[in-house]
Amino acid sequence: MHFLLLPPQVLRILQYIDYGGAVQLKGRVACEVSSHELLVTELVLDGTLSPLNPEEIAALLSCLVFQHKTQCEPKLTDTLKQGVKKVKELAERIALTQRECGLKEPVEDFVSQYKFGLTEVVYEWARGMPFAEIMTLTDIQEGLIVRCVQRLDEACRDVRSAARLVGDATLCAKMESASQLIKRDIVFAASLYTQ
Repeated sequence: MHFLLLPPQVLRILQYIDYGGAVQLKGRVACEVSSHELLVTELVLDGTLSPLNPEEIAALLSCLVFQHKTQCEPKLTDTLKQGVKKVKELAERIALTQRECGLKEPVEDFVSQYKFGLTEVVYEWARGMPFAEIMTLTDIQEGLIVRCVQRLDEACRDVRSAARLVGDATLCAKMESASQLIKRDIVFAASLYTQ
């Protein structure tokens, strides 16, 4: 859902617009983001991503593009576990605000749209693990992994634009690095299936 389609009350409470309807910094940041605008904006402005390394940021952002169920429980570092917890907390805060303002979507449904089944896969991919080894970490099909990592690059660009807008040069540089780390090998090879 595009954030501007939300009721103005939601946007005021979350400080995307003021009471006169003028767009605030959060609103300008959200305009730089192509999907999951509220969560990405909150992650950038909350400072959740800034202390992480590029591999960890890419791994966490995979929840924005991964939509499938997996039977494999990802093995996450303590830092990634904390990051997942923080993402879920921010999503819950957004969902609760939306409910208070009359939107019908259950909080659990809003939070559960963010799936972390590829977090370990993306983390190891960004750290340089070969694709054949990546496949041993998950039950997700190769083509789905490739597509998710390709879409993740777009999410990294969105976060980089948002970081640039708020003047977070460190996060901006980390997002550039994250993009470079995931854009390699078979995942970004030219293919008839992904063009």
